[in-house]
Amino acid sequence: MLLIKPLFIQESNLGLRLVLGLVLVGALLLADLRYSGLGTVRSAIDTVLTPIYLIADIPSAISDWQDSNIRSRQSLLEDNDRLRRENLVLQGRSQQLASMQADNTRLRALLNSTALLRDDVLVSEIIGVSPDPVRHQLVLDKGAEADVYLGQPLIDAQGLMGQVVEVGVTTSRVLLVTDPRHSVPVQVNRNGVRAVAEGVGSLDQMAVNHVTATTDIQAGDLLVTSGLGGRFPIGYPVAVVSAVERNPGEAFAQISARPTAALDRARHVLLVFSQLPDIEPVLDPEAAPSE
Repeated sequence: MLLIKPLFIQESNLGLRLVLGLVLVGALLLADLRYSGLGTVRSAIDTVLTPIYLIADIPSAISDWQDSNIRSRQSLLEDNDRLRRENLVLQGRSQQLASMQADNTRLRALLNSTALLRDDVLVSEIIGVSPDPVRHQLVLDKGAEADVYLGQPLIDAQGLMGQVVEVGVTTSRVLLVTDPRHSVPVQVNRNGVRAVAEGVGSLDQMAVNHVTATTDIQAGDLLVTSGLGGRFPIGYPVAVVSAVERNPGEAFAQISARPTAALDRARHVLLVFSQLPDIEPVLDPEAAPSE
């Protein structure tokens, strides 16, 4: 005879176990609330389970680390690109600032130099330079509208630069003292010896010709305008004697001088309004405007 095993015995055992488990949990909760003795047990259980928590958290930690690294690298690349652009902009601005500071320094020097002048002056800006190396000419942004006239002296903070040889409505052309066609009467500031300084076609050199070998002139002497001829007012620095050669048997000394004005660097210059010259200034810039 076949025996049929009851099916509900296992289910009744599971229900009993569930009830006992719930009762045990309730008892433990009640004991934990009323008594503090289970704190030590709970702490020990937490300590035992800590490695399990850490191991379980490893995938999440790896994911967070990867996300953080990817974001940090991308953020660094973006920051580097932004800083590179900002650095380029700042470098450009610093170059402009350096140029502005240099311009302010030069303008301050011009303003300080006007305190030593007895004549009225007009600040002008150089807007053009002759491309021909033989012609030492400048173009200024002031012309007849600003009362610029032919033969008007041009100076900077250091000395005489030249004279106006052509006047337009809004611009004018200046012949520099170093042009081979230009000459200016000078005198040695130390002792008053008169001479004529002439351009030789070099921006850093002039020649003082027809000075006898016995004349008291030496290297380092300052040459200033003598005022002879009525073209240039007296007393403007022109050049500093750089070398004096006296060869035996020759009647004249070979004297070279260096212009005091910054002929190749100045940007802002001064047009001097002195008394109009008694002689008619040269109208043709091709001719030599010597005095």
